[in-house]
Amino acid sequence: MVSVLKRPWTVVLLLWCAVLVSATGAVWTRHRARELFVELEQLNRDKHALDVAWGQWQLEQSFWSQHAQVESTARRRLGMTMPDPVAIQVVLP
Repeated sequence: MVSVLKRPWTVVLLLWCAVLVSATGAVWTRHRARELFVELEQLNRDKHALDVAWGQWQLEQSFWSQHAQVESTARRRLGMTMPDPVAIQVVLP
């Protein structure tokens, strides 16, 4: 340690290297933070788009599960009809 104090330019050189490393670290950290922020915003946009799609699917499911829609589809696609009231049997538990 005594030899370092005898040569003051080595101390200056070491401090200068420390400053450069610190500045480079600060720049890299700032750049990385910006990259992560951009990624976060993209993920938020994707989440919003998925939320909208989910809402649309919920509305569509609600439409297709309505009684009138189910009955209309059963009549049209499957040819189903309501049975005669005489043919209906109630089974008690």
